[in-house]
Amino acid sequence: QVQLVESGGGLVQPGGSLRISCAASGFTFSSYAMSWYRQAPGKERELVAGITAGGSTNHAVSVKDRFTISRDNAKNTVYLQMNSLKPEDTGVYSCNARSTYSKRVYWGQGTQVTVSS
Repeated sequence: QVQLVESGGGLVQPGGSLRISCAASGFTFSSYAMSWYRQAPGKERELVAGITAGGSTNHAVSVKDRFTISRDNAKNTVYLQMNSLKPEDTGVYSCNARSTYSKRVYWGQGTQVTVSS
C-alpha cells in the first residue's frame, strides 16, 4: 500500500523556520522524483520545490534562497527546510512522488503551515 505521510507543519512567526517531512512507503522511493506543493486559501496549488531521483533540485523563485528540499533514500523521506518564513508562505504543503520509469504519481494528504504573529 502506497503511503506519503507529511509531518512537521504548524504555526510559526514571520522570520521563523520550520522543517517538514514526507515519509514514503509502498514503492521504490529512490526511483521517484519528489516534490513539495502548497495551496493557500482561495489560490491554486503551486509547485514549491522538486528533487529528482538523482538528487538535482529546483525551487520556485518565491522561495529560492529561503527553502531547501532534500531527500534521504535510506529513510524513504523527503524534507523541506523553510527559513525566513513569510505570511504568504501559509498554506497546506503536500508531497508528490513521480516515477522516473512510468506515469505513476502519488500524493500525500498535506500538512498545514501557518505563518503569523
